[in-house]
Amino acid sequence: MTDNTKPDRKTERIRQVLRALIKSSPYIRAAAVVRLSGITVASVMPYYVEQERVSAMSAVMLLLGERINEAMRSGELGKVYVQGTEGHIVLMSIGGDAVLTLMATEEVPLGLVFLEMQLAIDKLKPLV
Repeated sequence: MTDNTKPDRKTERIRQVLRALIKSSPYIRAAAVVRLSGITVASVMPYYVEQERVSAMSAVMLLLGERINEAMRSGELGKVYVQGTEGHIVLMSIGGDAVLTLMATEEVPLGLVFLEMQLAIDKLKPLV
């Protein structure tokens, strides 16, 4: 096996975790793993989502969440949550270098999604 095949296999394994996350709930519409540099590692998103912009903003949002959390002395950051009129965006850190970004409809039971995201992160940590 050459080094060139390793990232492709790893990326495909990450994509499998993302697909399973989306299948876990009819309310989840998209998911992505993004490096804190703003580069997409893998994603499963609808065609209308601008993946590069979402990736860059996800990284910035997580970093800003960490900074405000630190400034307010609120302990370790758990998640960054954005609510829109038609859905929710949730970001959770995967270790120190990546973020899991998820988009769900407005009807989503948030507690269940948070649990599913944490289960996915446990699978993603060794891959990122």
